[in-house]
Amino acid sequence: MVKCPKCGSENVELVKSWELAPRGRKPVKVGLFKCQQCGAFFRKGIKE
Repeated sequence: MVKCPKCGSENVELVKSWELAPRGRKPVKVGLFKCQQCGAFFRKGIKE
């Protein structure tokens, strides 16, 4: 589960996700999250 780095809450919402693929390396999926408690936005890697 993803936690907010600001307040530590697990009540977060996935706003957007995309794939980051540097040349010659394995692509990584990144998500933009919004905390429902403090309203902070943050990015975090997503494992599937």
